[in-house]
Amino acid sequence: QVQLQESGPGLVKPSHALSLVCTVSGGPITDLYYYWSWIRQPPGKGLERIGYIAYDGITYYMPSFQTRTSISRDTSDNQFTLQLTSMTPDDTAMYYCARENLDELSASPRFGSGSWGQGTQVTVSS
Repeated sequence: QVQLQESGPGLVKPSHALSLVCTVSGGPITDLYYYWSWIRQPPGKGLERIGYIAYDGITYYMPSFQTRTSISRDTSDNQFTLQLTSMTPDDTAMYYCARENLDELSASPRFGSGSWGQGTQVTVSS
C-alpha cells in the first residue's frame, strides 16, 4: 500500500518561496499511469490542485499557479517536490501530496480519492 508524507517549513515569510517534499513509500513514483499531485486547502475554502508530475516526469500546473510553481522529482529517493515562489498570506493553507490515477486527476480533488499524505500546515506571515 502506497504511503505519502509531506515535509517542509510550517512558516514562510511573505515574498519568500515555499519548498515542500513528499516522500513516497510502498511503490515507485515511476509506476505507470499514476500522477503525483500537490493539492491545498486554504482555511474555510475547498481543495485546489496546484499541479502534478506524471509517472514519466511530465509536469502540469494549474493556470493560476503556472507562473510561480515548479514540481520536480528525485526517483532515487522516491520523492517529489513543490516549489511555490512569491508567497503571500493568501497562500496560507494545508498542503497535501497525493497519488492519483487519470480518472481522479480529471475530477476535482476530494479526500478519499487516490492516496494522500496527512497534510502539512503552511502559514505565510512576517
